[in-house]
Amino acid sequence: MKHRREIFAIAWPAIISNLTTPVLGLVDVAITGHIGAAVYIGAIAVGGTMFNMLYWLFGFLRMGSSGLTAQAYGAADTARQALVLYRALMLAIAAGALMILLSEPLGQQILDFMDADDATGALAGRYFGICIWGAPAVLATYAMSGWFIGMQDSRSAMAVAIATNVVNIAVSLALVYGLGWKIEGVATGTTMAQWAGAILGAVIIAIRYRPVRQPLKKMLERRQLAAFFKINTDIFLRTCCLVAATLWFTHAGAVQGTDVLAANALLLQLFMLFSFFMDGFAYAGEALAGKYAGATDQKSLRSLIRALLATGAICAMVFAALYLIAGEWFIGMLAEDKDVVALARHYLPWAVIIPATGFLAFIWDGIFVGLIETRAMLMSMSAAIIVYFALYFPLADKLGNNAIWLAFNAYLLTRGVIEWLLYYICRQKT
Repeated sequence: MKHRREIFAIAWPAIISNLTTPVLGLVDVAITGHIGAAVYIGAIAVGGTMFNMLYWLFGFLRMGSSGLTAQAYGAADTARQALVLYRALMLAIAAGALMILLSEPLGQQILDFMDADDATGALAGRYFGICIWGAPAVLATYAMSGWFIGMQDSRSAMAVAIATNVVNIAVSLALVYGLGWKIEGVATGTTMAQWAGAILGAVIIAIRYRPVRQPLKKMLERRQLAAFFKINTDIFLRTCCLVAATLWFTHAGAVQGTDVLAANALLLQLFMLFSFFMDGFAYAGEALAGKYAGATDQKSLRSLIRALLATGAICAMVFAALYLIAGEWFIGMLAEDKDVVALARHYLPWAVIIPATGFLAFIWDGIFVGLIETRAMLMSMSAAIIVYFALYFPLADKLGNNAIWLAFNAYLLTRGVIEWLLYYICRQKT
């Protein structure tokens, strides 16, 4: 009961934060959809994808901050808590500033990769040129969100996420419909919202936590900084593998035709919905596993892991049952094209089993972040990627689209199972 309360106290605000994440992009699309030309919607879609590609690679700022902070919290080490925050913010602001300096060649390279038509590309370039000024704020928010979770405070992260969306809606509407700024108004609204979220996070930290001031020399201490970068490098490489798996999934559908690509996109929405919830429990794992590891309370850590696995299994069963019962209805709500809907329904069983094959990966990822076992996370992801491609390539011609779904489910299951094994191997050595 103790762990259940702890888990849900962190998980439910994190789930709400996750559910608000797509809102920034949806607001931009909704506003531009009423400007009057389809090219604006295409430009927002391309521009949003450009930033997703960039920012996804910096997810280590959140995950690395979370585990290190949670262990410092468990050890009641306020100086170490502050150092994690300052180092993460220092890296975030430096990376964001570098993005701004390199924005022109960086934006052009990504646009070339996206291969948009001239009209869409020109508007997407203007969107990118404005929104890139929000990069330091976005990356700083990643760092602060991870720090909040490590401090067992997912409610502050939720408040920042909600405030960001409220400001985005208000400012974008005012600029587009009030001043007639079109795509420039949408981009400016998004950028201002990102800075508002970062400022709110900083204010919450300053008022609620008042982190201990640390001299620059201590923040740049070589051994500690090297350990900080090692952890974040492991997470960065793991994220690269994750991006590769996701991009290949899209590519595998695209080569089989537009209908298959669209059907897979619909079914992936079921996976995304499940992941929003499971990430909430993963965040709870980060915070609580780190806290107990920092406090060297192995008994509580073991019972927490059992509680997390049980909660994850129940969540997986609930989602699998929902998808089995209402999956076809959900697909029909998302699309009107009868051929695409029929194709998605044909492959629906693969999406139904994803909660069962995927929940272990989410739970163990959270636990390993809290334990700062980032090398083990990278090892499990590397093995999962090997399984992914080893299954897909020999089966693609024989099984068609079934091959990528089989490979994807096997990839998720491999991640979770190997992390489970690695945890017990590491525990036996300690």
